[in-house]
Amino acid sequence: MIEALLPADARVVEAFADSPGEGPYPGEEDLVARAVDRRRHEFVTARRCARQALAQLGYAPAPIRSGPRREPLWPPGVVGSITHCVGYRAAAVAPAGAVAGLGIDAEPHEQLPDGVADAVTTPGEPERLAALRAADPATHWDRLLFSAKESVYKAWYPLTGRWLGFEDAELTFDPAGRFTARILVDGTRADGGPALRTLDGRWLVAGGLVLTAVAVFSRP
Repeated sequence: MIEALLPADARVVEAFADSPGEGPYPGEEDLVARAVDRRRHEFVTARRCARQALAQLGYAPAPIRSGPRREPLWPPGVVGSITHCVGYRAAAVAPAGAVAGLGIDAEPHEQLPDGVADAVTTPGEPERLAALRAADPATHWDRLLFSAKESVYKAWYPLTGRWLGFEDAELTFDPAGRFTARILVDGTRADGGPALRTLDGRWLVAGGLVLTAVAVFSRP
């Protein structure tokens, strides 16, 4: 499903269930050694999806370690992103020569818990969400905003090496399936590329899920 939101250069693998008894890939055991079963299962399946996606780019299976903020560490020359929620795991990768950054996120298509929306919105976003909700009450726009900001962060962090809070990006949505994030902090990139002032993404509601994706292209 989520491949529909990503550029043609990306390779995507999804899973809708875990394989009973599947353990961590060699070299990743310590990353989930203390994890509860749910977290362990989603990690194992999502990392398997990532290796399968990398195989489509010609990479041999290997451990996918985690960085300082638990972000997946991809082979040189690859960008990617992983997501998981109840009933869904996915990984997307692409050659860095074509795509500078990727972010994907999946969430259950349901209302956010009480109080969460207040914590993740910037001034002006609640009013825009209310207008969207009035026009399309079947879509949980607060959950969509949360997911989109997750995708924005996943694309942002590898390019900048800096935290981006929910309050640091202001989102506007096109009901046709696109969104734009206006970055409210310094968008200087660690790789010397053009500063990240806006990030464009796409969204989809399908199969009881909210799916979002952001791609930063290496070429204009």
